[in-house]
Amino acid sequence: MRKSLKMVIAVLAVFTLVATACGNDDDGGDGTVGYISLGDSVPFVKLVSDSIQREADAAGLDLVFCDSEIDAAKALSCAQLLGQRDVDVVLNFQVFQESSPEICAAYGDVPTIAIDIVQPPCEVAFMGANNAGAGEMAGAAIGKYFKDNFNCEYDGYISLESTAAGAANTDRMGGYRTGFTQHCDIVNERVLDGADRTDTALEQVTDLLPALPGNRIAVVAINEDGIIGALAAARTLGRDGDLYYSGQGTDPSIWCEVRDNPNYVASTAYFPERYGEILIPAAQKLLAGESVDELLFTEHQIINSENIEDIYEVTDCG
Repeated sequence: MRKSLKMVIAVLAVFTLVATACGNDDDGGDGTVGYISLGDSVPFVKLVSDSIQREADAAGLDLVFCDSEIDAAKALSCAQLLGQRDVDVVLNFQVFQESSPEICAAYGDVPTIAIDIVQPPCEVAFMGANNAGAGEMAGAAIGKYFKDNFNCEYDGYISLESTAAGAANTDRMGGYRTGFTQHCDIVNERVLDGADRTDTALEQVTDLLPALPGNRIAVVAINEDGIIGALAAARTLGRDGDLYYSGQGTDPSIWCEVRDNPNYVASTAYFPERYGEILIPAAQKLLAGESVDELLFTEHQIINSENIEDIYEVTDCG
């Protein structure tokens, strides 16, 4: 009787293992997904990270998370961690494009979906902004504003950039110029590099403005962090009304400005809170040995004071 019972238990155990294996195949492939965050201290990035975690949990995926904290050395440490954990697919949002070959090698050059910044040579797909198109949308919006309101008579064009982001910076900020010049020529252009963080943008714009007189100055930026820094600089110097803004991303940190500040002309929305809905299904395909599209663009939309409350619930503006 005991032998029969042991045999039944053994058969059931084998059946359970087979059923579990079959179930994993149906879920889109076994394996582990690694994720390198650009830096969760950045509001936009935190929304991306939260959406990835939410969708990974819903899909039952094993996700190894590491925050690079906008630091090249920490990004490499994150890559080494993912390598130690033998991840099978990586979602890579580290910002230093020139470091990508070393980053890829550190986690074994496994198939990688780059997020917003290209990651050669291990990138098999790019997910994020259509950088040139997104920049062109916001550039055209502020260019049209300057045409309609000032007949293109203005005092300067400040471009807040980050060459460390490589092609993302080149395409996005070049897109701005393409869009703006559909309506007005660019005059008295000032390019500030490394101005993709609030503190550096605040410092650089504060230093620049005393040498840039006038009350019609266009400010365009690679992200909303740069715009927030420029806004703070203008207010510190008592020049709130002199600068007109066009941003990228439309994360919650800028909603009140978009709605209430008449000088905030437009922002291209990226909907970072939805990134995971694109990234996790693509990662599942790669785990299952399937191919994915090389370009997985988020949707874009111009957001301004007229439509922001149709899309977001803007509260706590003070």
